[in-house]
Amino acid sequence: MALSKADFDNINVTAVASKKLKWNSAADGFEAGDLGGSMTLLSTLTASSSATLDFTSGIDSTYKEYIFKFIDIHPATNEAYFSFQVDTGTNTNYNIAVTSTAFDAYNYESGGTPALTYRTGNDQAQGTAFQRVTSSGGSDNDQNFAGTIHLYDPSSATFVKHFMCTSNTTSHDDSTANSNYAGYFNTTTALTRVQFKMSSGNIDAGVVKMYGIL
Repeated sequence: MALSKADFDNINVTAVASKKLKWNSAADGFEAGDLGGSMTLLSTLTASSSATLDFTSGIDSTYKEYIFKFIDIHPATNEAYFSFQVDTGTNTNYNIAVTSTAFDAYNYESGGTPALTYRTGNDQAQGTAFQRVTSSGGSDNDQNFAGTIHLYDPSSATFVKHFMCTSNTTSHDDSTANSNYAGYFNTTTALTRVQFKMSSGNIDAGVVKMYGIL
């Protein structure tokens, strides 16, 4: 028989912020549960002639996925690119082995020779360098980077740690470059920190936001 009406007072669940109503494990009552897929802002770092931007807390087993959004990143040095690396525990070496792929789609302000190409110089095969996540950008006042990085299950003690990134660059040669990077950090040790920096020079301005995904 379908339930057509219920009194609120008869549902004995304590209200909890940012939770949803769900069946309990015995399927004989209700309880407050997590909002699956919700996106929680954990931290925001703002660059001001910064050598690096470092997320050193908040990366743990609470979330299976972390998203980093970098917005209006302006390089101090022309033809530099934005990059990141990770580390474990309290280590600050940022040299975890990376295997990755990279391709760009780009076009010029002149409409010249648009192309889609694999970037053999932008990937790594068990390399320990910082992984680039943008094309080479321009340092003119109106030029910048923006993009999103997904880092999956960084606290796993079983699996390697996958990442994917899509970004867009206002390049030094007056082109727009949509860049796509993906790969994995080849460690089964839990990741605890992430560092961002330019390939050369400082991060003149911009923000990076870290979100946890339930």
